[in-house]
Amino acid sequence: MIKHIVMWTLKDEVDGSIAKNNAARMKEMLETLNGRITGLRHIEVSFNIVAADPEVHIILQSEHDDATALDFYQNHPEHQACISFAKKVVTSRKVVDYEI
Repeated sequence: MIKHIVMWTLKDEVDGSIAKNNAARMKEMLETLNGRITGLRHIEVSFNIVAADPEVHIILQSEHDDATALDFYQNHPEHQACISFAKKVVTSRKVVDYEI
């Protein structure tokens, strides 16, 4: 199994929407992928960050059957729509994938 963790820092405001609202929208968009993409076992998103150094505003943790399933998820059109929105509102992104 592959675990995929992504942490984003958001712009303060984009098109009149503040960072917290954009984080909530990202969470909703990403969590709707649960059960919709083959090989995606689970996805969890939070913008209620207790502590982070350096600062992040939203975090995603997902589980995938294997590296092929992670690749399928990353290139899936529904996930690509999430990425399109994220690119508008994100200032930085950190990611780690690891196998267990």
